[in-house]
Amino acid sequence: MVGLNRNLYQKSKLLLDEFPVLAILGARQVGKTTLSKQLGPNWKYFDLENPNDFEFITHDPVYFFEQYPSQVIIDEAQIYPDLFKVLRGIIDANRQHKGRFIITGSSSPELLSKTSESLAGRVSLSELSGLKANEVYKKPLSPFYKIFEATLSESSTTALEQIEPLSREAMQQVWLKGGYPEPLLSQQDGFYHRWMESYQDTYINRDLAVLFPRLNKVAYRRFLSMLGKLSGSILNKRDLARAIEVSEPTITQYLDIAHGTYLWRKIPSFHNSAVKSIIKMPKGHIRDTGLLHAFLKIQDMDSLLVDPIVGHSFEAFVIEEIIKGLQATLATNWDPFFYRTKSGAEIDLIIEGPFGLLPIEIKHGVKVQMKRLQTLSNFVKDHQLPFGILVNQGHEIKQLSREIIQVPIQFL
Repeated sequence: MVGLNRNLYQKSKLLLDEFPVLAILGARQVGKTTLSKQLGPNWKYFDLENPNDFEFITHDPVYFFEQYPSQVIIDEAQIYPDLFKVLRGIIDANRQHKGRFIITGSSSPELLSKTSESLAGRVSLSELSGLKANEVYKKPLSPFYKIFEATLSESSTTALEQIEPLSREAMQQVWLKGGYPEPLLSQQDGFYHRWMESYQDTYINRDLAVLFPRLNKVAYRRFLSMLGKLSGSILNKRDLARAIEVSEPTITQYLDIAHGTYLWRKIPSFHNSAVKSIIKMPKGHIRDTGLLHAFLKIQDMDSLLVDPIVGHSFEAFVIEEIIKGLQATLATNWDPFFYRTKSGAEIDLIIEGPFGLLPIEIKHGVKVQMKRLQTLSNFVKDHQLPFGILVNQGHEIKQLSREIIQVPIQFL
């Protein structure tokens, strides 16, 4: 894993040149520390989970930064939120000095609000997810993401002609096992499943215990079990609360925790539409499909393909692959949405940003009947868009109609 090239490296290097602080945020064990040390190979490294480092920094943080005024990596900064207040003063004493600190965290800025409050304008945020398929197989990022570098138009699709795909079998392995580097890349028999089981226990018993010491671990564990079965769905909080025997506000809190610790991705409804009868409730999914499959005890591809979750699982995998690719680009102010009307018309993913609007339908099969893409076609026409995209497990990039381009998953 040490020599693994991450798609986010070049963007992070650029941000480090432009801001005093680079914050690399993401779930536990996705490679934040490794990326930090690649960005600052000769920098001083401190881990707030190490008792000695924690005592050294927290005993007198002002003195600490006097001793180490730059070229410092501080891991798992969410453990000591007051650090950000001190860091703000250190930075403001010399605002022109860029690239001084790298901090990592396993909590989102929304969950750890002091990051954005104390370091606004002083810190750049990079979100690191699990391995994208091209990183696993040591290939460059797909040219697909060049279409987001400018306003979307019919000529944007020329970038698709440059893509050399991975094999479908290679993609299915990452889909099945997810993107956590250590278990995915291990050659040790049985280690993958032992790691996944340990990760779930550590997440609840250690990580959440630090952030939320009053959390009911038993109820939250039941909540995660239910969440796995409902991944990819619009959640009914009332039904979920009744099943777990907690209050509806508690379910809202649990969802915020799962989203804020990068386990669950909440996707809002796209309601900037001419269509009035749309469902405005958000949907969501377990971000890492390997973890999803571990929750559901799915251990091989044969079992996955016959499981009722297969469609939702593939949808989550595709959405995360696309988001990982977008995170590595310099595109800013973009957001993912989904679209569903009360009559059942649905589009799985809509990406909106300065480049425009891109609707994406996701099907886990090889071939899709055109009548099943009518909602996508209508959406493109109604919003006067240059094209929409179908992602499936087909064999080639193909113009399916005037409005729709097929881009199989191995080309992403």
